Amino acid sequence: MRFDFKGMIAGLALSTVLTAAVAQAAENEIVIGAPISLTGPLAGDGKEQRWAYEQAVADVNAAGGLQVGDKKLPVRLVIADDESSEGKVAAALENLIKVQKVDALLSTHSGPMNVAGAIVAEKYKKFYMITTAFPFEWQPLKAKYSALFFFHPGPGAEVPFQIWEKLPEDQRPKNPALVSEDTPDGKGFGGAFVGAAEKYGYKFAVNDPWTVGATDYSALVTKLKGANVDAMLVFGSPADTITLMRQMKELGFSVPYFHGWKGTWTGEFHDALGADSDYILTDGFWSSHYPYTGSKELGERYEKEYGKDSVTVGAFYANAQVLARAIEKAGSTDAGKIHDAIFGQEFKDTVVGDLKFDETGFALIPSVATQWWQGKHQLIFPDGDWTYKPAPAWDKR
Repeated sequence: MRFDFKGMIAGLALSTVLTAAVAQAAENEIVIGAPISLTGPLAGDGKEQRWAYEQAVADVNAAGGLQVGDKKLPVRLVIADDESSEGKVAAALENLIKVQKVDALLSTHSGPMNVAGAIVAEKYKKFYMITTAFPFEWQPLKAKYSALFFFHPGPGAEVPFQIWEKLPEDQRPKNPALVSEDTPDGKGFGGAFVGAAEKYGYKFAVNDPWTVGATDYSALVTKLKGANVDAMLVFGSPADTITLMRQMKELGFSVPYFHGWKGTWTGEFHDALGADSDYILTDGFWSSHYPYTGSKELGERYEKEYGKDSVTVGAFYANAQVLARAIEKAGSTDAGKIHDAIFGQEFKDTVVGDLKFDETGFALIPSVATQWWQGKHQLIFPDGDWTYKPAPAWDKR
């Protein structure tokens, strides 16, 4: 057998060149990875998230990149599809870290998926900047290499009751129902809703776990109808909420006050239901009506591109803002140094306002409440200028 020394030497030379090229790229740019739900039930959320991250990176690069030490480095965004699955987040992150060689990470969407992401980031010592997870899910990790800003389910669950307090007496619900998906997020938020109801003097006429991914909710609708429910607080995915709304209409059941979390704010929800989305209230993490620098312009940019507005892109954009500023402040992409630049620190004038991170790495933002009207989110809470419109029966619209 003849050994090919020339081939071996050529292969070693090529390997050396490639290694040097990778090293040079690492020295001349910052690579940010993001697991995003490009497919699956959260793909509607993922579309807005991807757009926001891409805009934030483009804006950083338009300003010359990030100042790291004595260099201004461009930023490159690399995305991996987590398929809307908690079980696939780890694989997406490992691909970003081990194959794509990212320097730091931006989060996916939803609590359980972001917890899974934070665990992987901790293992590989890559900083993972998170929004859209509840603190009760993430804080028990006591993570060193991730930080979070989001609203707390306790204050967030009080929003509908605060809205009801300001309504005329004859518009206040008498028989509200809680419809919350049977997931860790749903159980956590559901418990917060029950506590808020007791605080404000309400009791839910119906409060049953909501099956995820079902195609027939007729039994639930019949139960709601039989209990004379006049308001619904609904926590579920866009796909499930769309199915529920369609079956409510088919069965001739509507309520004056329908307030959704997770499933009603997306453009996907409005696109699927059209005019039937009018009157529906949504949660949200941001509003282009906010008075903060860049908020209005970001909203206009999104609306110009897609012909509709968003109540989330500002939160995702701010997530990238925080990570970018932290890298500059740290003068490094080292996860430990980014930790020190965020934990216990304040980031002023982001598109969601000032963010003050506590010693655990958590910063609180308010929950938003809007109402769909003619294809746009009208801000009700906090400090909105829109007057809530109760929904008439289907045949009166």
